[in-house]
Amino acid sequence: MPDMLVKLYELPDSTELYKELSESGIRIIRPLTPNKTKIHDWVKTQFSEGWADEIDAAFTRHPVSCFIAYNDNEKSVVGFAGYDCTYKAFFGPTGVDEAYRGKGIGRALCLRCMEALRDEGYAYAIIGSAGPLDFYKKICGAVVIGGSDPGIYANLI
Repeated sequence: MPDMLVKLYELPDSTELYKELSESGIRIIRPLTPNKTKIHDWVKTQFSEGWADEIDAAFTRHPVSCFIAYNDNEKSVVGFAGYDCTYKAFFGPTGVDEAYRGKGIGRALCLRCMEALRDEGYAYAIIGSAGPLDFYKKICGAVVIGGSDPGIYANLI
């Protein structure tokens, strides 16, 4: 899967999206470091050990470089997204619990990370090994970076 490039200075306004999710009981929050093990275990169980390891790196940064979607009604994590985990200015990994897909949570997590990257001084972000290309094109105007497949993950052991 190729990498994608996002112009952080052209992000759409996400205020209404966050408000709608909040009204339905879903908050997009930056977790505190005492939540590291819970987040790691959830990502490992729901997705993969590799993604959990990448998210661990987010907890070594200040501020923590990931966000979670938290269901206040069920008191549970339902999604996550990280940035600056494997490489600087890289977005990912990210995922949403299957039962919560299609509700705007993935969109909100992506945009919140992109906003954080912008607020931390980046002009561009890279979506590493982007899976759903059309999703990222639609959500944040991402464009494919030619010659980027397999990209940074080519030499995993």
